[in-house]
Amino acid sequence: MRELGGAWQTYQRHAFPAPSPDLARHVARYWLVSWDYAEPYRQLIVPYPNVHLTFQDGRATVHGVSSGHQVKTLAGQGHVVGVAFHPGAFRPFLGAPVSTITDRSIDASAVFGPDLPTDPDVNEVEDFLRAHLPAPDPRADEAVAVVARIAAEPGITRVDALAADLGTSVRRLQRLFAEHVGVGPKWVIRRYRLHEVTERLAAGRAVDWATLAADLGYADQAHFVRDFREMFGEPPTHYAARY
Repeated sequence: MRELGGAWQTYQRHAFPAPSPDLARHVARYWLVSWDYAEPYRQLIVPYPNVHLTFQDGRATVHGVSSGHQVKTLAGQGHVVGVAFHPGAFRPFLGAPVSTITDRSIDASAVFGPDLPTDPDVNEVEDFLRAHLPAPDPRADEAVAVVARIAAEPGITRVDALAADLGTSVRRLQRLFAEHVGVGPKWVIRRYRLHEVTERLAAGRAVDWATLAADLGYADQAHFVRDFREMFGEPPTHYAARY
């Protein structure tokens, strides 16, 4: 079920440790989740442009950026230790365009080799990452900076305007994102602007949907609702009622 009010808060525990300074260039955060459900629970997972490395049940897996929402069923007891890399920062680890693993999960041994920890804590994960740090990559740093700017500046709603402001072309920006982020700049802009919608809803503020759609750079409310549904799995009015 997804209709159980507050079920994820009651039956799950979360922690989000920050990385050590020497790893902060690559790692945005760690995330630790444990759960204990007597009845299976359908967990909505909304995408961000991060690549993740997870350790669960003795396996290590690399998860490429998901272009849409996912629903995962949690049952019984379990836990995951996860690493969220900065959007744009995983290309030097992968050694290939990040778009090659978009909407895919692969065994972490394909990226890091066979010597993987099986049930690590955060300190052990950090030691593992230090042993596999790639050489500096200026293009990866550029991609990280552009995504961070999109996230920080609500006024960014169009790829062409962003490219012009950066002094580059739309095509070069698209190539940079395909290589280092895994999804296009239009997708990333849309994701962070829709995040602002959920923040307004969480604050309990009244929303004029047509005005909000225009503020976010949509031609009309229908296009906004379509994008929200694709990203979150339900229209914004349903999301607002649920959360």
